[in-house]
Amino acid sequence: MVQRVLGLVLLGSTILGASANCADLFVSSFFTNQILRYNGSTGAFIDIFASSPLAGPEGMVFGPDGNLYAASYFSNAILRFNGTTGVFIDAFAFGGGLNSPKAIVFGPDRNLYVGSAQNLQILRFNGTTGAFIDAFTSGRDLHVSEGLAFGPDGNLYVANFNTAQILRFNGTTGTFIDVFAGGGGLDGPVGIAFGPDRNLYVSGFNNNQVLRYNGNSGSFISVFASGGGLGLPYGLIFGPDGMLYVCSETTEEILRYNGTTGAFDKVFTSGGGLRGAAYLGFAPTPVPTSTPTPTPTTAVSVPVLSRAMQGFLALGLALLALFLIRRA
Repeated sequence: MVQRVLGLVLLGSTILGASANCADLFVSSFFTNQILRYNGSTGAFIDIFASSPLAGPEGMVFGPDGNLYAASYFSNAILRFNGTTGVFIDAFAFGGGLNSPKAIVFGPDRNLYVGSAQNLQILRFNGTTGAFIDAFTSGRDLHVSEGLAFGPDGNLYVANFNTAQILRFNGTTGTFIDVFAGGGGLDGPVGIAFGPDRNLYVSGFNNNQVLRYNGNSGSFISVFASGGGLGLPYGLIFGPDGMLYVCSETTEEILRYNGTTGAFDKVFTSGGGLRGAAYLGFAPTPVPTSTPTPTPTTAVSVPVLSRAMQGFLALGLALLALFLIRRA
């Protein structure tokens, strides 16, 4: 009986430990021409994941193929690196008038969209071959389009730095729809992301804040996050743990905020030679290539538990094991 309980304790510890793990965090370090990797759970620096031939890395994203794509600002190209090893593969996308690429994102059509800062355009490249397709959208004073995101509605949202606005374009045709969001003190929008609550979060580079807007109407809700030393916030992202991570360029740190309340949590990471913290992203969660055929045996269904419930369960199992051991 004691051995069976101890086995349950070990099984519970394994399940709980696995659920707490987070994918690694990657940050583009503009002034050192590197992509740095940090432990997604602890924030500890792991290594320089990718470097040469990067020249001023800006936006970065893991593609549908699992590889890492990074905008090389000074070489006017999107470079591709092996998503596991960081080894340089090729200059994946260039041409088509691409000039000083900033934010990049893969769209619902699996093609690559790139903000071309110096020619007022969002360019589209084939997501498999890298071949130039078209200038997906242009005009509307798109100079320095720092942030790109496809929304829940399938449309493309662009952080327009110069006008302190978030512009919305049809996600299929590229046609301008409207000025979706602005106001609330927004000054110099850079990073944009739709949160778990489907609202839009925007980093204000010039006012050291992250602002929240209604994801349906674009109306200003609140200053969601500030403080903790946040200075010149750049890229932002919601992590696998539901927390909000923001690049603080002034302090060369990645700050973490509660993803629900916006309360400052901690300085998640710094160091590793980070200079010019620009954009960030988490490694994709591995997806099994095939689903094994279920074995016709009795299985135990393990529910997904909150962190608090995980702690109570682990403590309870440990106390039960100790009680039985003393009785034995």
